[in-house]
Amino acid sequence: MPKTSPSQTPNPSMNIDSGRPGRRSHAQAREEAIERIVDIATDEFVEKGLAGARIDEIAGKSTKRKIYYYFEGKDELYRAVLERAYRRVRESERKVDLEQGTAEEVLRRLIEHDVHYHSEHPELVRLVMNENIHRAEHLKQIEELPEGNRSVIDLLARIIARGEAEGSFRKGIDPVDLHMNISALSFYNVSNQYTFAHNFGIDMSSPEAIARRAKQVGDIIIAWVTRKD
Repeated sequence: MPKTSPSQTPNPSMNIDSGRPGRRSHAQAREEAIERIVDIATDEFVEKGLAGARIDEIAGKSTKRKIYYYFEGKDELYRAVLERAYRRVRESERKVDLEQGTAEEVLRRLIEHDVHYHSEHPELVRLVMNENIHRAEHLKQIEELPEGNRSVIDLLARIIARGEAEGSFRKGIDPVDLHMNISALSFYNVSNQYTFAHNFGIDMSSPEAIARRAKQVGDIIIAWVTRKD
């Protein structure tokens, strides 16, 4: 994590009274600098992993002095990259409309969102794959991450309860199992797209292929949650 937390106070870009562009606050400039460094570092870690990434390479597109002003070193910068990647996927899920329609419709909407999100953000998949090589060593050092990721479990638990109340979902579905199944099917389409496409000669990356896969994943998960034992 950055050495100090960025300000969460919104800063208008325009001077309301004059209509002229306002001066950036120190907090806003700091936030933008950190975001730029994390953007560059994300590309470096995705391409080369933690072991192969070099601060000098990241600094070549920023400045080493600026990096060490905000971060203590490569490991802390890597943790900032991981934290942001996880935070963004959770934030995206909270923007999905989960109120309109039946529980089955709501769950399908979330599933298809997750498939599309993973396809649109392959950096998340690559970072997670790399962190698993390290046995989540760095993930364990991000104290607030488990709580942040818990939001999707709470969200799925509410959908499950709603489906049970409507009589469409079978009893006893564990929201962690549900999340694992959705994640696994969303993840695979990105993590194995090159090898699978080569071995079987199929398209896995076009918008049409991703839309088809999203529907298939939705069908698979819905069939599982609605199965009557």
